[in-house]
Amino acid sequence: MDDNVHIKSNEMNAGAPRDQQEARERDRLVKESFRKTKSVFYKYMPHDIQGTILLTFTIVSFTLLMILGIVLYTLFARRMSTSSIETTEQLMKQSVVNLEDYLLSMRRISDAMYYDVIKNTDVAEDSVDNEMNLIYEAHKDNLVSFSLFLNDGRLVSATPIAKVKEDLDVTSQVWFTSALEKMENLHFSTPHVENLFLDPTFRYSWVVSLSRAVELTEGSNPTLGVLLVDMNYSTIKQMMDRINKDSTGQYVYLTDSSGNIIYHPRQMQLNYEIIRENNINEAHYTDGLHEEVFQGEHRQVIVESISYTGWKLIAVLPESAYQLDISNMRFLVILLLACVLLIMIFINRMISSRLSLPLNLLNKSIRNMENGDMYPEDIYVGGTREVEHLGRTLRHSIERINQLMDDIVIKQEEKRKSEMDALQSQINPHFLYNTLDSIVWMIEGGHNKDAVFMVTQLASLFRISLSRGKNIISLEQEIRHAENYMNIQKVRYKNVFNVVFDIDEKIKNYSTIKLIIQPILENAIYYGVGDMDPDDGGEIRISAKFVPDIAGFLTISNENNEVESGDAEFSHESKGLSEGDIYIDVTDNGFGMPPEVCENLLNEDYEQKSSTVKHGSGVGLVNVNNRIRLRFGEQYGLSAESEPDEGTRITIHIPAIPFNEENQKILESGHYRTLRSKEKNGDKA
Repeated sequence: MDDNVHIKSNEMNAGAPRDQQEARERDRLVKESFRKTKSVFYKYMPHDIQGTILLTFTIVSFTLLMILGIVLYTLFARRMSTSSIETTEQLMKQSVVNLEDYLLSMRRISDAMYYDVIKNTDVAEDSVDNEMNLIYEAHKDNLVSFSLFLNDGRLVSATPIAKVKEDLDVTSQVWFTSALEKMENLHFSTPHVENLFLDPTFRYSWVVSLSRAVELTEGSNPTLGVLLVDMNYSTIKQMMDRINKDSTGQYVYLTDSSGNIIYHPRQMQLNYEIIRENNINEAHYTDGLHEEVFQGEHRQVIVESISYTGWKLIAVLPESAYQLDISNMRFLVILLLACVLLIMIFINRMISSRLSLPLNLLNKSIRNMENGDMYPEDIYVGGTREVEHLGRTLRHSIERINQLMDDIVIKQEEKRKSEMDALQSQINPHFLYNTLDSIVWMIEGGHNKDAVFMVTQLASLFRISLSRGKNIISLEQEIRHAENYMNIQKVRYKNVFNVVFDIDEKIKNYSTIKLIIQPILENAIYYGVGDMDPDDGGEIRISAKFVPDIAGFLTISNENNEVESGDAEFSHESKGLSEGDIYIDVTDNGFGMPPEVCENLLNEDYEQKSSTVKHGSGVGLVNVNNRIRLRFGEQYGLSAESEPDEGTRITIHIPAIPFNEENQKILESGHYRTLRSKEKNGDKA
């Protein structure tokens, strides 16, 4: 048990540092997020008084307009919804009146036939055909057939067709049984095809049957019968079609008291089960307005009952029915607010410009002063009393500053000359001594043409090395410098190795830091092919290619130096001055180096600790790598690949920046990396 307690205690003690570490990590993430947010906020906030005033007025105006717009939109949307419901309710009431009038007229036809004809006629002796024909002819636009049956199903009279279909059991028809079951009521059926009589024209009419039980006199015996009035369904359909004609998403349909659909504007879609309707539940709603959710959609339902029948007239207003009108209204409100906002921005701009003009003029004078225009008379003096005082004070300060400027300028010029002297040729004195010695040897041996060639190459080499004190030159000059250097070295080494230049012509008009290829070539000679026998076929190959800017970070990932898309960590970081990437390979088939040496070749600490005697130019690979990364960014620089007894390949990766005077100034000043860092921080934010 003591062991268990000891183990639990150790676990608790181990968990405490983890909790503290997680807490520190959370604090670090919070601080980092706050720092980034602050950086973005500071980046996009105006830093001048006019922008601050304009932004403040605009924010206040925009906030007030947004509140006004939301209030107006809410009121208008609510009013549109209420208005739509009221309009639909009025339409429903009028439709109910029209339907009731039509059904009442059908009931009156049935009453007239029953009370005025049937009750006064002995069907065993007299016929009711003439009276039935007269009533039918008077209302034939709304009637399909008119018929009278005994309770055993025998036909007493019918019009316009009086021949019942054979093998048809009338007593099993729904309209017949319903009439006899509830004799005191009139019964209305759902729409169906009239199928009682043999129509010689083979027409099939859709009807709604009105049936009722009637008392007949047959001889001296009273008996029961059924009076059937087949109303033309098209009359009801036309009435309902007119109701749904101008609907925009909402619709009205008709059911019986049980929810069976009598009319629906989307009847075909219902028949094929393309859509569904909540008719069973809605038919049992009480009259009035109801809200429901059907198949995930909110909608409002208005129900009105039809007298005499138990039918329900149901209007459905889906939420989507308002969307078009609300969208139009929303667009109108947004357009109105946008116009008002633009007008207010214009007014705010005029006010802010008026308030900030004196300060801007004074600020412009200070900026000119920062650019070197140190003339007191150019300082703006005017505006309000405070701004005028600042202008006068600044004039006096400049007059005093100008007295000290001459001495400062002289000192700066002397310092600049010293810096230029420090940037002189970085070519190894040992290389220069050997080259001059080779030239002397050629002259003494009578090889004057070779001596002239060597002097010409050496002069071109020094000319490009100096470059008028510029550190940024074109790739064409850098490659020519490398060619001059290799031409000299081939003579010195008596052509024990070959040199191949495979340069894409597109890259020659792009910018580079000077003296980045020559140190790599020097190392390739001293540590690669310089000590090889002439028969070994030593070769140094210099190749360069241009890769246009594409999405994603570009990396060299195979033996052919092909460029593939990798992680998008540096996506679009080369935008701006850069048009893509340039890769320069220096490959030799010399002795190569072990993997551990290759891995640490660009490690500055490893280079300092290495005891290897270096007899190169002194401008090592680490130096070149650091210069490229400091000038262009961390993702550029050198990469190395090597295999013992196979050779070495050093790849230079720089951005493809067109070589012109403007870009040269930016790169010389070191602003390119600053611009890229700002773009990168902006993208991450």
